[in-house]
Amino acid sequence: MSESFQSAYQEEESRLYEVIVEIDRQLERLRGIPVYTGHDFTEQVLEAGREEKRQALAKSLPEPYFGRLDFQESGTAAKKPLYIGKIGFDKEDAGDHPMVIDWRAPVASLFYSFTGGTDPASFEAPEGIIEGLVYLKRNVVIRKQILERVSDTYNRESGGPAVSDEFLVYRLGENKDNRLRDIVSTIQAEQDKIIRAAKNTALIIQGVAGSGKTTVALHRLAYLLYQYKEQVTAEKMIIFAPNLMFLDYISDVLPELGVGDIQQRTFGDWAAELLDIQLASDDHAQTLHQWFETEPGQGTPDIDDNVSGRYKGSLRLMGIIRRCVESIETEALPDGDFSPWDGAVLKQETIAEWFYQEYKPYPLAKRKERLLARLHRWVEMELKKSPSAAVMKERKKKAAQREKAYGNRWPKFEPVSLYKQLFGAVKATGSWFEELSALIPSEVLAATRKDLKKNVVREEDLPALLYFHCLLNDITGEQRFDHIVIDEAQDFSPFQVAVLDLFVRGHSFTILGDLSQGIHAYRGVHAWEEMSSLFKEEETAYFALTRSYRSTMEIIEFANGILEKGVSSDLLAVPVFRSGDTVRLIPYDSAKSRTRDLERAMEALIAKEYRTVAILTRTLREAQELHEQFITAWPMLNLIDGSKGTYQGGYSVLPVYLSKGLEFDAVVVADADRAHYAEKAWDAKLMYVGCTRALHELWLLHNEPLPTYIRTETSEITASGWPWSKVRLCY
Repeated sequence: MSESFQSAYQEEESRLYEVIVEIDRQLERLRGIPVYTGHDFTEQVLEAGREEKRQALAKSLPEPYFGRLDFQESGTAAKKPLYIGKIGFDKEDAGDHPMVIDWRAPVASLFYSFTGGTDPASFEAPEGIIEGLVYLKRNVVIRKQILERVSDTYNRESGGPAVSDEFLVYRLGENKDNRLRDIVSTIQAEQDKIIRAAKNTALIIQGVAGSGKTTVALHRLAYLLYQYKEQVTAEKMIIFAPNLMFLDYISDVLPELGVGDIQQRTFGDWAAELLDIQLASDDHAQTLHQWFETEPGQGTPDIDDNVSGRYKGSLRLMGIIRRCVESIETEALPDGDFSPWDGAVLKQETIAEWFYQEYKPYPLAKRKERLLARLHRWVEMELKKSPSAAVMKERKKKAAQREKAYGNRWPKFEPVSLYKQLFGAVKATGSWFEELSALIPSEVLAATRKDLKKNVVREEDLPALLYFHCLLNDITGEQRFDHIVIDEAQDFSPFQVAVLDLFVRGHSFTILGDLSQGIHAYRGVHAWEEMSSLFKEEETAYFALTRSYRSTMEIIEFANGILEKGVSSDLLAVPVFRSGDTVRLIPYDSAKSRTRDLERAMEALIAKEYRTVAILTRTLREAQELHEQFITAWPMLNLIDGSKGTYQGGYSVLPVYLSKGLEFDAVVVADADRAHYAEKAWDAKLMYVGCTRALHELWLLHNEPLPTYIRTETSEITASGWPWSKVRLCY
């Protein structure tokens, strides 16, 4: 151990002790103040502030900070050590800078954006650009109040190296558990730019597998709440994720960052609740079965813009619905005058003026509601002109009957009803039906009509139903969001995003995904222009995250080969310099040897004490069969079949199409041969998804022949302790 390192360690140990003592002192004082439970508003506000500070200090105590930056602002004589943590705090008799600075504060951005060199560095503060010199950048690892590691990545005075990946590689090398974790201590410069981007922008983030897209988006939410605390609230933010298991997987990140109350939903659940409808209970399973549970050798079905999911998520259908509502509006007014009783007449011209002019600013359902209410008030005024109480009573009875009959002559401005009319599931009230229905692809029209006649609504129907709802009704303040995050956005449709834009203020989106992982291409986008075209140029921004932090160099280079040869994609990952074992290609020649080799593979990987290991199959049926075979030997083996809302971690077997968004220490692809993965770009994307789930080790079992997009450069080695003597390695 060098003298300089020992000195740095002792310095940081002394500083840590000072900080912990201060946190303990403040916590003790705050906990000693009785909790106020009265009704005085001022005291309630003060108590809320004290409780917030209690929770923040308690959360900071195990790991008060993770980084240090020594910075000398231009025009000042001395450099200041700035300590960066998840939550900022100071002594109660605050000095000229806090004991720990919140990672979201403007000056803390230097810790992430500074990439070495002797030139001045700068950050944007409320008062303008602040410039100065960085003298030291230091990472520290503190666990349970114990200083475990000190790593200087830049030291101006010692002439040391520029910022390196040494600390990042150290953190990436840690084994995975069953939850996504925050990356506050290792945010990279390109990630920090996204996190700190302006609020009222539709950010579109293309990120390769393992680039930290999801984590960056969650940190962005925490940053927006800090930076725009007067404009946004956690309750008015929402994360749309692909399924409940994925939401469970990411559920710990925001609490770790001290952020709560952000809604986390699937689009289907949120939309169905808003529309107050029930989706078909087997819809999700049926869709996955249709597109992924093909027989070996058949590959995935063909896709074009007229398949049901792509069409119903298109702006083509959005335009038809808009025309539908416009047509209904022109034909909505019932013919003829309204007469509540003989001798009293409200002219159709007057009713038309109310509907088409005075109430024009209102959506159709609200216009109808206001018009019928006004008509009722007119009736009440006319009733007052009755010559006697008896006549008034008779007229009132007749008017009620005629008002009800007149109201029934109006169209029902209700989303499901109009959607059924558009697809011919019920008789249309108007002449618009035939012209607009003819624009819908015949197969989509027939299948949807069949569903709707049985009152079956599928998730792919929701964008259209939501758009009908928005055109017919007001969007209330409670329904509007301050910011929306869409994860796995390559599986979202343009129509979904266009409708969500009606529910968010200022086009404030974080839209993230990876086109190379677009395995749900039957409903998702094929190019990001399908999303960006929804916004004006000044309302959107595009970022590309090409650096992958998940997998070893060997795994990333192997996966890049799949993209190059199988997808013809240039969206390739740049690996962090973290080397590991070579990707294994292991042939088998029978079902019996396949089972044996899978058993041996699991035994070998479990023996290495990996926390998470997954066997990925091509279909759910194959995953179920393997789970049944192996559950006796490994009772802790989890079957992930898409039906559960929680992710258990540990050892799992699951179909490859359910693995997207997850990551494991080691992955075994059970059948990497051409019988299971055809020579199609879609199948290559499935293989790419499976391979990029692995952090440290990737093994592929196969029966010849392999798909041509899998690299086959090999060398023979003897694997001691294995049931086979020759193992294929891919370089």
